[in-house]
Amino acid sequence: MRAELTSDIERRVRERVTPDVVDAFALDGAVCLRQLLNADEIALLREGIEANLAAPSPRAKIASRPDDPGRFFEDFCNWQSITPFQRFLCETPVALAAQQLMQSPSVRLYHDHVLVKEPGTRQRTPWHQDQPYYNIEGRQNISMWIPVDPVPRASTLEFVAGSHLGPWLMPRSFMDQQARWFPEGSLQNLPDIEADRAAHSILGWEITPGDVVCFHMLALHGAGGFQGPGRRRVFSVRMLGEDVRHAPRDWATSPDFPGLPNELPAGAPMAHALFPLLVGG
Repeated sequence: MRAELTSDIERRVRERVTPDVVDAFALDGAVCLRQLLNADEIALLREGIEANLAAPSPRAKIASRPDDPGRFFEDFCNWQSITPFQRFLCETPVALAAQQLMQSPSVRLYHDHVLVKEPGTRQRTPWHQDQPYYNIEGRQNISMWIPVDPVPRASTLEFVAGSHLGPWLMPRSFMDQQARWFPEGSLQNLPDIEADRAAHSILGWEITPGDVVCFHMLALHGAGGFQGPGRRRVFSVRMLGEDVRHAPRDWATSPDFPGLPNELPAGAPMAHALFPLLVGG
């Protein structure tokens, strides 16, 4: 599964992923690529998200409480079964943009993640880093957060600039704040960002469909609830660069890849059918 690097895709990436943007990604850990995607590409994603909502995988979950007037739906790792997702990964500029931002000779798909907040959802996405939940080590990585609906500034994904430089912070379950991954006390706890927002350099952007928010998997990030209008449908894709290696855990990662340690040794490059090469090689 390879990304198609057409002249139009190369032009769009060249115009939006400039040296200044690459530098900002390295410094802050998060950037917004305005209108990287066109209307047809966003329509393709909407089609895929609706297919996912209509037939959730066994990995799907509701990440909001039963008394929440809205609903926060999540699902993972559906690119193999949802054709619009496969097409999106291969026929749009996202893989080439990821390569440029990571400054990596190659790009592998890690996984996809659909996040849908219905209008009236109170549930926040708590502040967290992504990489501690995963089974990987390495600095060359990227997440792309791609809304297919307009997202106001109050409901967008926010980042603490520079937090991707470390340290790793304790991952906790979103609903009950339990340390189900690293042992309690083995990593530093997250600071209470909301208690003193002014003490942190917080980045965030109002989003128009076509914009792509790109961030490092160690960037500390979170989002508010969503009052509407409409829904906040997001396709997030995670990609891996050349230096990333498999880091099996003693616990179920999020998402989990059952049986992978039997097929991919610890410390090995992520050369596996679950993580197809999109660019380079």
